[in-house]
Amino acid sequence: MTGGSCHDRTPGLDLARLRPWFAEAVPHARVGTLSATLITGGRSNLTYLLTDGEADWILRRPPLGHVLATAHDMGREYTVMAALADTPVPVPALHGMCLDTGVLGAEFYVMEAVPGRPYRTAAALGPLGPARVRRISGALVDTLADLHAVDPDAVGLGSFGRPEGFLTRQVARWRRQLGASYSRDLPDAVTLHAALEERAPAADAAARPGIVHGDFRLDNVLVDGDGRIRAVIDWEMATVGDPVTDLALMLLYNRLARLVGAEVAPDAGLAPGFLTEAEIVARYAARGARDLGDLGFHLGLAALKLASILEGIHYRHLKGQTVGPGFDRIGEVVHPLLDAGLAALKEH
Repeated sequence: MTGGSCHDRTPGLDLARLRPWFAEAVPHARVGTLSATLITGGRSNLTYLLTDGEADWILRRPPLGHVLATAHDMGREYTVMAALADTPVPVPALHGMCLDTGVLGAEFYVMEAVPGRPYRTAAALGPLGPARVRRISGALVDTLADLHAVDPDAVGLGSFGRPEGFLTRQVARWRRQLGASYSRDLPDAVTLHAALEERAPAADAAARPGIVHGDFRLDNVLVDGDGRIRAVIDWEMATVGDPVTDLALMLLYNRLARLVGAEVAPDAGLAPGFLTEAEIVARYAARGARDLGDLGFHLGLAALKLASILEGIHYRHLKGQTVGPGFDRIGEVVHPLLDAGLAALKEH
């Protein structure tokens, strides 16, 4: 891609306004030939690939027309990655954070363009073969355990979140979210919430604070051609709380994929060779990051969270507010998820 006026009109990124800031943040860049391509859009944070013809960078900014600043906090992503720069957790190198909303209309930051691919589907991962898939999934678990072994205080994130009462607040939050999308009675959700509410104080008391990614799965890491994880990305939901929530959510995503398929949920975990749920738990525990404690509680909480999210999608589908394949089946998946949450509470 070459520079030119057409690239100055990339939605959400005015290159003419960006270039002076970029010249200071990345002195070796040839800003005169800088061009941009939007590679990830929508309601989530926007991601652009910048290039000057010789080197590449990534720019992240909130979605266009966003209202709640806390929902798309650029400073949150930047702070976590900066804190993890000298730890075993692979993160992109950072080039600068711009707090002046006059440049692009919102805060943004620039980081290195890490060579690697985020695998979302079993169809994309499968051709690598079971042996390589097994190595990649093992590295994914090791990376999560390494993240959870990092002491937040030691990397300057001691005041980044509110770990006290974290799980109790999560239970309340996802019950509220579910109530906001009410279109039908879900008695199992009421039962699951009540059981989680009862067990949350003990789970909170046993939890050891750590860094929580918030949405850790294979399509939020970049894998290189040798099957190594080069970077963990998409830190917009990161906080300090109980990190076992990351493990439980990753496990529940794999279960969800079996129910709805790749159109709606990432199903890379179903590729031949990918570690089983039992193997993931055993490998994570063997890494020694932390005691899993009441894993049943965490799986139940993950089920409530995903059920709340999917019920919201189902609610919007009923109102004709969703576009794309698979959404007509979302409502069917909520019941099995709630069942899985209740079963986890009984099994663990």
